[in-house]
Amino acid sequence: MKCITPKGSKIAVMLALAGCVAVPGIASAETVVSKWNSAALEAIRVTHPGPPVVARSLAIANTCIYDAWAAYDSVAIGTRLAGTLRRPAAERTAANKDKAVSFAAYRALVDLFPSEKPAFDALMATLGYNGSDASINTATPSGVGNVACKAVLDFRHADGSNQLGDLNGGAPYSDYTGYTPVNTPDAVNDPNRWQPLRVSDGHGGFVEQKFITPHWGKVVPFALTKGSQFRPKPPQPYGSVAYVEQAREVISYSASLNDVQKIIAEYWADGPTSELPPGHWVLFAQFVSQRDNHTVDQDAKMLFAMTNAIFDASIASWEAKRYYDYVRPVTAIHVLFGGQQIPAWAGPGLGTQMISGENWRPYQAVTVVTPPFSEYVSGHSIFSMAGATVLKLFTGSDVFGHGVTIAAGSSRVEPGLVPAIDTRLTWANFSDAAAEAGVSRRYGGIHFMEGDLVSRDMGVSVGKQAWKKARSYFDPRRHGHGRGHDRDDD
Repeated sequence: MKCITPKGSKIAVMLALAGCVAVPGIASAETVVSKWNSAALEAIRVTHPGPPVVARSLAIANTCIYDAWAAYDSVAIGTRLAGTLRRPAAERTAANKDKAVSFAAYRALVDLFPSEKPAFDALMATLGYNGSDASINTATPSGVGNVACKAVLDFRHADGSNQLGDLNGGAPYSDYTGYTPVNTPDAVNDPNRWQPLRVSDGHGGFVEQKFITPHWGKVVPFALTKGSQFRPKPPQPYGSVAYVEQAREVISYSASLNDVQKIIAEYWADGPTSELPPGHWVLFAQFVSQRDNHTVDQDAKMLFAMTNAIFDASIASWEAKRYYDYVRPVTAIHVLFGGQQIPAWAGPGLGTQMISGENWRPYQAVTVVTPPFSEYVSGHSIFSMAGATVLKLFTGSDVFGHGVTIAAGSSRVEPGLVPAIDTRLTWANFSDAAAEAGVSRRYGGIHFMEGDLVSRDMGVSVGKQAWKKARSYFDPRRHGHGRGHDRDDD
């Protein structure tokens, strides 16, 4: 989907990758923290990891950045080495912060995306640093960055994500819990459960979906007490009136889609070749950084808090996804309305027609159809509300003031047709953006209403808890671990 962006704006160039248009007049310099996050997002677009892996990777990179930065602050402490890296006041210069942050980010990203090392080397050279400097002398900024990040990586290599593939002798991030779907692409043995689909590979062939990271609920979180802390009540069971009604609602959306709803569904889809939903909120945080003329200090703290909230959201949502293993709308509709004629979107350029229920499809690209993991709960909704909650708390306001203009005919689902004219989406508040991300999955036929709304509530809870934990590192004297009486909004 093509978006219109103004010329001559650094933020426009940065956000154009997600289809975002900058607010005119913003001209502040991009911080080194933001530059390394842009490098991380590009690595994500190239390597195509799943949403939970993206969330964890961004959290690790920004934790390494934060821990290195904290060494040059008078109050903040790091997550792994606490205040042991603190440097004297004379060394707390902008140049030292930038260098320490860059070495920390570089070490993190090379570990997380080894195939993209040449790109990270190039950024280091552009910044005037040499990535081969492996110093562990913490009297130097390169040493601070290297030491701070190593402590984070050592901890995270054993966090249950199976990044190294050492828990099962398999591929990185592969499942070690023995998950097997009860349904197959050809048979629905249990209409309550997720069905892997056989999906076009875009080259004339097909691939069979495999559940992405079903073990993710076991990953050590940032602030959650455990993956199941905010697990919601069960979804609607097959055989109930509510199960049928939620499917009817998805069909109703499909039958009445207008151009605005279609572009909302597409804009927020954040498919496999994008920065995915966790990365989308990093783009929004970068916009806030430019909007509010952030320093490195502010960006280090904001992105640390927000990406760790989204990381915890990945754990909470995937724990529920695995626990309930719940059916996607496409399967439920095929089961309930197979052999019946229903009004629905009939395919690209065909509008709404009466179609056979077993032929119903979501408003998604043919290579996606529906994500390769279960429905309940919505990752988009929890990621977005967790991110929005932290941005609101960090900035002290829900005001966002951002938007995108979608070019006419730029749809990937219905190219040349949708939207009929240039169409703008705007979000006055962070909460508005998060809510639109959630409802986009209902417009697109990916989630039921309950999966969206329950996940939004989870996202708020996860975001508040992560923010409280982050502040305990920002200023342990005021918000230290164990105080237990901090307000969530002060």
